[in-house]
Amino acid sequence: MTVPQVLTIAGSDSGGGAGIQADLKTFQERGVFGLSVLTAVTAQNTLGVQRVGVVEPELLSAQLDSIGSDFQLAAVKTGMLADPFTIERVVEAVMTYSWPNLVVDPVMVAKGGHSLLEQQAIDTLKQLLLPHSVLVTPNTPEMELLTGIPITDDSSARRAMESLLETGVYAVLLKGGHRKGPTATDLYLDQTGKEFRLSTPRLDTTQTHGTGCTFSAAIAAELAKGNSMERACGTAKQFIQAALAYPLHIGSGHGPTHHAAYRLFEERKEAGVNERTESVFHYGHSR
Repeated sequence: MTVPQVLTIAGSDSGGGAGIQADLKTFQERGVFGLSVLTAVTAQNTLGVQRVGVVEPELLSAQLDSIGSDFQLAAVKTGMLADPFTIERVVEAVMTYSWPNLVVDPVMVAKGGHSLLEQQAIDTLKQLLLPHSVLVTPNTPEMELLTGIPITDDSSARRAMESLLETGVYAVLLKGGHRKGPTATDLYLDQTGKEFRLSTPRLDTTQTHGTGCTFSAAIAAELAKGNSMERACGTAKQFIQAALAYPLHIGSGHGPTHHAAYRLFEERKEAGVNERTESVFHYGHSR
């Protein structure tokens, strides 16, 4: 059977922790074949984004058409879409090639505060891209920018999610990493009224670079394999929790998550190893 093929449309992170690089690592770990279309090239590291260069329109279009003319995609995930043209061209490709399972990570601001989405592109994303999407995965600041609704509690979060569903997106998963409390709880709501929560213990760590990219890429990979939305989101939640719990401690700032951690933990568990396993998550070696 052909391995599911999943496309990421996003920016390149020279530091390797987010963007295209994080997505492809996640796809590999989740057992799907990753394809990529670059929307921008960034000079960045764990300390921040130093420079952004948006891919010229002709080259962006050529990448999308190259993928569409040859590969049978099972899912598509978008990340950094810097300007209205990029979003418009992505929507055109999604419609032309009937790409399924479109997951939108509305990347707007990098960890260091650098803006990654032009203000005028936000309306384009809502009006054109979300109606073709099965899921959008904003964090709290992104949700507030998308809806204009300040999120202070579950009630305001629900109002914001209902507002975003009005764009036509099938489902919203509001990530809980920016909210307070002992757990990081993500809230899901879709057009049918189905809702669920995904909770994991909140981790005190600065090794969070690329968490949003990795999380949404894991969901896209699971959808591509035919899993239900709830199961896909649940597996992605476990995947990102492991990636955060066993950091690599790379760089001097917000270090990248550990994309191999979930697989290494599962392999260790299947082998019947019950002792504490922190050491196995350091470059995959055990003592």
